[in-house]
Amino acid sequence: MAIGQCKDIENGEIRNNSLEDLEQPFIMQDKSSVIAYEDEESDCTSTISADQNGSIWMVLLSTFVAVCGSFEFGSCVGFSAPTQSAIREDLNLSLAQYSMFGSILTIGAMLGAVTSGRIADFIGRKGAMRLSAGFCITGWLAVFFAKGASSLDMGRFFTGFGIGIFSYVVPIFVAEIAPKNLRGGLTTLNQLMIVTGASLAFVIGTVISWRSLALTGLVPCLVLLLGLCFVPESPRWLAKVGQEKEFQVALQRLRGKDADITEEAAEIQEYIETLQTLPKVSLLDLFQRKYIRSLIIGVGLMVFQQFIGINGVGFYASETFEEAGLSGKTGTIAWAFVQVPITVVGAILIDKSGRRPLIMVSATGIFLGCSLAGTSFLLKAHGLLLELAPIIAVAGVLIYISSFSIGMGAVPWVIMSEIFPIHMKGVAGSLVVLVNWLGAWAVSYTYNFLMSWSSYGTYLIYSGFSIMAVLFVAVLVPETKGKTLEEIQACINADKRVEVLN
Repeated sequence: MAIGQCKDIENGEIRNNSLEDLEQPFIMQDKSSVIAYEDEESDCTSTISADQNGSIWMVLLSTFVAVCGSFEFGSCVGFSAPTQSAIREDLNLSLAQYSMFGSILTIGAMLGAVTSGRIADFIGRKGAMRLSAGFCITGWLAVFFAKGASSLDMGRFFTGFGIGIFSYVVPIFVAEIAPKNLRGGLTTLNQLMIVTGASLAFVIGTVISWRSLALTGLVPCLVLLLGLCFVPESPRWLAKVGQEKEFQVALQRLRGKDADITEEAAEIQEYIETLQTLPKVSLLDLFQRKYIRSLIIGVGLMVFQQFIGINGVGFYASETFEEAGLSGKTGTIAWAFVQVPITVVGAILIDKSGRRPLIMVSATGIFLGCSLAGTSFLLKAHGLLLELAPIIAVAGVLIYISSFSIGMGAVPWVIMSEIFPIHMKGVAGSLVVLVNWLGAWAVSYTYNFLMSWSSYGTYLIYSGFSIMAVLFVAVLVPETKGKTLEEIQACINADKRVEVLN
């Protein structure tokens, strides 16, 4: 937010080490990122034959099919926001029961994320996406037919497990099939489609019943299952598992029938051989002095990303707007129309402005948004400026989601993928993502209780975390824009040496 025996993602060997199993969901993801970095630094251009042939339609089709999983992710996340009042009324749920329904998604997603790498390594990227779609379909049907809290929770847990797998396998599949000149743009579609799916669920949920909204969640899964019949498997996965003939065929389909894939195929094979020479690491190795600063940065960013309250505010947006004195439907529609374009802006700025400035501006905006929302609740509690309070609340929440979308949503994941040495990425990513999903569960489960305790106090707590995030980034997080992985490591280690000398 296990499978007993699994193939080692790095070398294909079978092992049973339960601690090392946590490596699996992230090794290929980050190493694919490394390939992107290495490609960007390389002088070689002949590997990108799609450019030369104008034959990228299969890459685009494959990407479209895969990001249906990202859209499904967003649909699951966005489902609870516009449906809270209707579900509680129809099924007679208490606040605690609905909070469990909203938050159990993150528990399922945590388990799905932890097992996703092993699943994707064992049955392939396409197989993992099919399995994930199956879990989501089962979950949505359980929600649609729910007569009480138990079946509702079971359905939500299943969809959570499905999107946990999607959260790993979709960006990995896209990164592994895309030529380097398209990789950046295509991989950003993952985050964009998540946001689009959530925003569309917000809007549609205001005009149809919650059971009908659950059925709309089946659509991206069905499109994905159909589309997977027409696209190739990831060539890198095929090469890693030794399917040489299938590897060549898949790469040729992706690059075009007239493309020369010799050099790219050789580079992929060489990279896989290099991975096999890297030392194996355990979770305890992360706490060595040379890795501790990277660990603090990765874990710290995820803690702040969650404890500024995004999953609480997002999961229960409709109820929050109603609490402020505004129509929940109006508020969630406004949220949806703001979130998508701002996410696009953030994707454009991340390689222009740099990571540090973007995340600090984002956290500052979140502080402003939380302060405004908290102020509106405080005014309402004391019966002051009752006509202005709803407007201030809406402004605060929209500034909050805009600020989160432009930086805090995506940048911590980018930095996390850059700050760890290549042989530490798997185990480090596992720990960091566990922290992230645990934080997501804690925030989404406690949000309604905190709002019942003190609505303005809740936003005051979130604003405090946003200020701490600014200070944390200013003091500890290095700028990674435009640096190779080796340069980033040298920067982190140099800072450590300075600290020792002082």
